[in-house]
Amino acid sequence: MVENFEEIDKILKLIEEKKFFKLREALIEMNPADIATIFEEINQKDITLLFRVLPKELAADTFTYLESHMQQRLIEAFSDRELSDVIEELFMDDTVDIIEEMPANVVNKILRNVDPQTRTLINELLNYPNDSAGSIMTTEYVSLKGGMTVEEAFAHIRKVGVDKETIYNCYVIEDRRLVGLVTVKDLLIARYEDKIEDIMETNVISVDTHEDQEVVANMFNKYDFIAIPVVDRENRLVGIVTFDDAMDVINEETEEDIEAMAAILPSDKSYMHTGVFATWKKRIPWLLLLMVSATFTGKIITYFEDALGAYVVLTAFIPMLMDTGGNAGSQSSVTIIRGISMDEISFSDIFRVMWKEFRVSILCGFTLAIAGFIKVILIDHVEILVALVVSITLCVTVLIAKFIGCSLPILVKKMGFDPAVMVSPFITTAVDAVSLLLYFNIASALLNI
Repeated sequence: MVENFEEIDKILKLIEEKKFFKLREALIEMNPADIATIFEEINQKDITLLFRVLPKELAADTFTYLESHMQQRLIEAFSDRELSDVIEELFMDDTVDIIEEMPANVVNKILRNVDPQTRTLINELLNYPNDSAGSIMTTEYVSLKGGMTVEEAFAHIRKVGVDKETIYNCYVIEDRRLVGLVTVKDLLIARYEDKIEDIMETNVISVDTHEDQEVVANMFNKYDFIAIPVVDRENRLVGIVTFDDAMDVINEETEEDIEAMAAILPSDKSYMHTGVFATWKKRIPWLLLLMVSATFTGKIITYFEDALGAYVVLTAFIPMLMDTGGNAGSQSSVTIIRGISMDEISFSDIFRVMWKEFRVSILCGFTLAIAGFIKVILIDHVEILVALVVSITLCVTVLIAKFIGCSLPILVKKMGFDPAVMVSPFITTAVDAVSLLLYFNIASALLNI
C-alpha cells in the first residue's frame, strides 16, 4: 500500500528522468489501487504519460480506482484506440458506473468506441432506475445448464471464466430462467460424471432488477453472500451484484447518512473536489431552516423574561439543559436509525422500542438529576429550590427527548422519508423548545414567580 512519500518520489523521479522501462517494472509490482493513489499526487501533465506506461490489463484495473475527474481527464486525452482498449478490459458494471459520472461529450466518445452489442447492453443498464439493483449489477457471470456433467461444467468455466467478474458462483439456467446455483466448491467435491441438476441448490435467493440497492447491500450482510443474482419479473437471470459493488453502496449510503445527520445535503463528489459554491449550496438550506426554527427558542425565553429577571441564576443552566436534552435525543435516534438501516427495526416494533427507551430514559434521567442536583449545590452554590428545578427539568427533558428520539425515526420512515435527513435537525429544535418550556414552567411553580 502506498502510504509514504518515498514510493511516490521514486515514481516521480523515474518520470522526470524518462526511465520508462524501469517505471513500467516498478508499477507492475504494485496494486492497481495503490497506482491510482499515485495518480492523485503527480502533475496533471504526467497523468496520461503514466497511464500509457501501464500494461493494458493493469491500466484498466487502475482506471476503475481513479476519481471521476481523473477518469474524465484521461478519456479526453485518449485516442479512440486507447479508449477502446480500456473499455474492452472493464467489467460492464464498472463501465456503466463511469458513464454515469461523465458529461455528455465524454459519454458520446465512450459509446462511439464500443461495439454495437456492448453499446446496446450499456443502454439497457442505464435505463434501470437510479439506486436500483439493475443499476449496479454486472452482466458478466458464469451460467451452466442442468444437463451438463461436472466435467463439462469445468470445461465451460475454463473457456469463459477469464472474462467474468466471479466464477465461484455459477448459475444454472433453463430458457434464460434461474433454476439453481452451484459453487466451484460443489463442483470440486463432485464426481466428473455427476449432473449439474443433481448437485445444484434450487432454493436460490435473488432480487428483482428494480429492488433498492440499499436493500440488496443489506442482504449481503444478512446472508454472507459474495454475489447475488438479479432477475426480471419473469425470473430470467439478467445479471449479478457482487460483494464489492455492495460495499460501494454501503459506503455511499453511510456517507450520505453522516452528511444528512450533520444537516448537509449529500454530495456525490469528494470534499477536495467540491467547489466552495457547491459546498455552500449543500450546507445553507438546513442552516437557514435551523436558524429560523431557533426563533421559537428565543420567543420562549422572551415570554419568561419576568421569571429570568426574578431569578437571574436560572439563565446559567439553560445551555446544560438544552445540550443534555439534545444529546439524549440524538443517542436514541442514532441507535434507531442504525437499526432501521440494518432492517433490525420496523414500524411494527415501535411500541417495543418506546417501552425499552422509556425504561432507559428513567434510569438515565434519575442519574442525571441526582448528579445535576449535587453539582448545582456544591459547585454553583445555589439554593436548594433552584437545584431541585434543574434536577426535575433534567429528568423530564431526558424522558421526552428519548421518546422523540426513538419514535420519530420510525414514524418518518413509515411516511416514506429518510430518517437520517429529517430527524436530527428536528430533534435539536424540538428538544430545545420542550426543555425550555419545562424549565420555566417548573421554575414558576416551585419558585412562585
